[in-house]
Amino acid sequence: MKDLIFDGKLVIGIDHGYGNMKTRNEVFKSGVKAYDEEPAIATNVLQLDGMYYVIGESHKVFIANKDGDNDYYILTLAAVAKELELRGLRSADVILAVGLPLHWMTKQKDSFRDYLMRRKEVSYRFCGKYYHIRICDVAIYPQGYAAVAASLQDYKGVHMLADIGNGTMNTLMITNGRPLSDKKFTDKIGVHECVKKIMNEVQAECGKIPDESVIEDFLIYGTAEVSERIQAVMRREAVRYTEMIFDKLSEYEYDSELVKLHIIGGGGCLIRNFGKYDASSVEIIEDICATAKGYEELYNAQHQLRKGA
Repeated sequence: MKDLIFDGKLVIGIDHGYGNMKTRNEVFKSGVKAYDEEPAIATNVLQLDGMYYVIGESHKVFIANKDGDNDYYILTLAAVAKELELRGLRSADVILAVGLPLHWMTKQKDSFRDYLMRRKEVSYRFCGKYYHIRICDVAIYPQGYAAVAASLQDYKGVHMLADIGNGTMNTLMITNGRPLSDKKFTDKIGVHECVKKIMNEVQAECGKIPDESVIEDFLIYGTAEVSERIQAVMRREAVRYTEMIFDKLSEYEYDSELVKLHIIGGGGCLIRNFGKYDASSVEIIEDICATAKGYEELYNAQHQLRKGA
């Protein structure tokens, strides 16, 4: 898909995850650390209003409202800068296409839009380079749903979408290509819950505290550079986590004989590596940027409808 540009404004889709920020072309951890003085060693530094923000050295702690602190605003500026850098740009008028968890859309949509548009023009430095952007509009869509919206015409029968992120799992039932508004759910059982459980169990059984990055690598690839004793504990807890996920999906009427399941988000790798499932009834969408791309595609579709009206 080529760049979306409407009336000279560049549309940038951003998926504000608790684990990672995703755009069409970039993925980076959602951690933010603020400093009064420029850090001596850090590389991904964003400078704004006399403050220095180190980006991407950790994940973000779960908060129920994404506008509850300053972090996602700073992360948004970093995401925009990364997309502009790919295009060789230092300034641009932009439209942000973003999303919120399905169950939080109604209550948080307006406040999140105001949060991202708090300053229509902003100048800042990122990775030593100067950027000036004008945020002309913010369009907000249901998280996860955006990743499959373009394919809904092919969804015959009953389908379930499970977006398993670092902080939450968002679930949506779809019947004959039509999302069911009364069957959408958001649960705080994201991948970080599995990471915490693994860390606790390894410490309890092996007397070791593995670095979080080791656990993440194990969950992504199914193996890690640690002893088999530690891997056995991690594997057991990963399997238990996937069982818990399928138990929760069953509560929401998932039945492998009746329902086609589509899994997106970082949790898809856990299901692939450690889950027990019928591959003929489960699709794991491995493109971690699928939702960010979907936001842009939804904006494009809406724009074309307005244009044709």
